[in-house]
Amino acid sequence: MPTLLRGRPQRVGDLVRQPRSRRAAQLWLVILDHSASTRRHGALAQAKGLLADWFEQAYRQRVRVAVLQTAGERPEWSFQGQRSGRALQAWLDTLGAGGGTPLLAGLAEARAWLERRRRLYPGEERQLLLVTDGRLRELTGLVVPTCRTLVLDIELGPLRLGRATELARRLGAEYRHLDEVPEI
Repeated sequence: MPTLLRGRPQRVGDLVRQPRSRRAAQLWLVILDHSASTRRHGALAQAKGLLADWFEQAYRQRVRVAVLQTAGERPEWSFQGQRSGRALQAWLDTLGAGGGTPLLAGLAEARAWLERRRRLYPGEERQLLLVTDGRLRELTGLVVPTCRTLVLDIELGPLRLGRATELARRLGAEYRHLDEVPEI
């Protein structure tokens, strides 16, 4: 509309570009612990349901999503700043659990990636969701992310160690348990 208010455009310079939204671009980074311990009591299955809802919400809000898996020997990127969509949902449907928990390495990898992303997209709002049961041997060498962080504790069952609470405290993150979260 602003272009037409100036009369009929004669050349490219007459076109007025108006962004769709004045809202800053957003990125949601998910670090997903799907180690063998997350299979207990259906914790990973419940977390996957919650993540599916969260990815759908990201799709509707036009938010970019990145996913870093922490299971096995080392962290692995599944998605790096893409729009949420069918590929992300299909990946989530096939996700299983197994292996160890390279969560500390994942946090270090995520922080470095977020720093590179901050330099490339300085106006982007970033948020980190760490999905874990908190079953780590130790927290020495913990790298704190440089953005708003939420730790979603997926430890279920009658005997809970509560390590994700301590992890959230050390990260300076908000903490929520899977039982208490209707939606993120």
